[in-house]
Amino acid sequence: MIVADRDHLGLIDITTKRNAFGRQLSSFEDDIEIDQVADGPVRAIFIRAPWVESTGEGVEVLATVRDHPVAVREGTVTAISFHPELTDDDRIHGWFVRTCS
Repeated sequence: MIVADRDHLGLIDITTKRNAFGRQLSSFEDDIEIDQVADGPVRAIFIRAPWVESTGEGVEVLATVRDHPVAVREGTVTAISFHPELTDDDRIHGWFVRTCS
């Protein structure tokens, strides 16, 4: 996310590449494994999606696609590159809510 003259909000120790998988026409879906989400892979929808280029020491990579991190966590901050709200699968949302309590 670009905010004013900064490349990021500074909430998590990562760098990202915007539109890394391509522009709108290159949007795609993929099944990804996230250890914290039970009952098999999650369908992930990527629209103008970034990927994580680098992570700091305390950042945990939760999921990858095409050898690039697309879900990461550091402390209480989680970042994902896909749109779980566009599927009927609510496991990502449930997992997120559980991590907030």
